[in-house]
Amino acid sequence: MEDDRTTGNHRGSDESPPLPQPPPPQSYHEHTTACVNCGGPTSFPPPPSWSDNSPPPFYRPIRAPAINLPPNNNAQQTIILTPVPQAQKVPVVSPPYHFQTPTKMIHSDDDIRRFRDSATSKNYLGFVVALSESIRSHKISDPCHMSPVITSIISILQTLIQFVDEIPPLQQSARYGNLAYRDWHSRMTESADSLTLQFLPADLNSATVELTPYFTDSFGNSSRIDYGTGHETNFAAWLYCLARLGIITEEDYQAVVCRVFVKYLELMRMLQLVYSLEPAGSHGVWGLDDYHFLPFIFGASQLIDHKHMKPKSIHNEDILDNFSKEYLYLSCINFVKKVKKGPFAEHSPLLDDISGVPNWNKVNSGLLKMYKVEVMEKVPIMQHFLFGWLIKWE
Repeated sequence: MEDDRTTGNHRGSDESPPLPQPPPPQSYHEHTTACVNCGGPTSFPPPPSWSDNSPPPFYRPIRAPAINLPPNNNAQQTIILTPVPQAQKVPVVSPPYHFQTPTKMIHSDDDIRRFRDSATSKNYLGFVVALSESIRSHKISDPCHMSPVITSIISILQTLIQFVDEIPPLQQSARYGNLAYRDWHSRMTESADSLTLQFLPADLNSATVELTPYFTDSFGNSSRIDYGTGHETNFAAWLYCLARLGIITEEDYQAVVCRVFVKYLELMRMLQLVYSLEPAGSHGVWGLDDYHFLPFIFGASQLIDHKHMKPKSIHNEDILDNFSKEYLYLSCINFVKKVKKGPFAEHSPLLDDISGVPNWNKVNSGLLKMYKVEVMEKVPIMQHFLFGWLIKWE
């Protein structure tokens, strides 16, 4: 039998090709392609042209996309095409200072595009990348430079943890939103200026007018009793403002992550559990996490080039039990598994999918791109972001 792969006889259906028949006179185009069996000329009908009734074969990918997103969502392609953000040095301001009460400026997609293309946006994101790089291949307990400012910030966060101990949750039937959180939030807000003045130099005391709004919006919203990545971003913005003032330097960055941010995460988990904070703007099972994003970025950086732990190691319960106190990523996974019920792949499909990535470097760079697209370029999150003199609206 002649092999119709050599004749150009391509069919658009899944039916097996019929056995070749002797061609009727003048009904078929004469082909001169040699038969693979006998070497003689072949005569077959011309290849069919594709039409609406007979379209070309439909290509199906071998496996599902690497990032498990809802159907008809183009976010994956946007993330893939986004360049990996790079670290930047934070420019330190100098006198005369023009501190002002920061305000909200983002209200539309046009505003998001303006912010995305600004030097302010790139430098803030570059600060986040620099923090991520500072903790690369380091455990939480590794020795690091501890300046008086870092020690003071940790003390402030510890004070806020004590407030939680002093303000117990109310007995109520609602699943989310314990009203006692509003009492905690009020006490935190009332104390914010005095807590900040503990480490500000005298010539920068007037900076509280700009610093305090970022600080007070770092721990959730008292009206909605919720918390999400927008509030977490405000805490990172507060730290960025301290870097702009020169109060935090690059020498402090490792401690900012493994001391300050770890303490912040401890406080936020306590608030989430004690007062049942509702996830703010959560994507549900399609999101990375109900509340946080940055600790996954920092945690992936910690594990880059680790000899034994790979992204798939999150499924090993012994590893989570023994190493979650040393690595932020494992700590986050461990927390998710404790507070959510059911199979991990069902309640956290994105995290489960990321566990299939071959190495932590790809996880870290992918999460940085995802943070830029899914947090910093989303109106529902960034509409609450504040702009003043230290973080300018350009």
